[in-house]
Amino acid sequence: MIVAHIVIIMNLVIPDDIIRSTKMTEDELKLELAIALYKQDSISSGKVRAWTGLTVLELQQELAKRGLCINYDVEDFQADVKTLQSLGLL
Repeated sequence: MIVAHIVIIMNLVIPDDIIRSTKMTEDELKLELAIALYKQDSISSGKVRAWTGLTVLELQQELAKRGLCINYDVEDFQADVKTLQSLGLL
């Protein structure tokens, strides 16, 4: 069986004057965009961490600074319970 992965890369051009007015570094802008997408439920916390290089704790701290919490719903809880059960921890 052949499995193909398609990678789509989008280059986003941000005008210099906007970048200067934010007084942010590239990494800071990337984090802000990632958190905005996370807040909209467009990407997961894992995707945020993979893109920004943050650890779980660092992401939690960044979310807390903004008054946000980790998105964790009943389905996440049920999946965690199944995982713990399969590991014999529950």
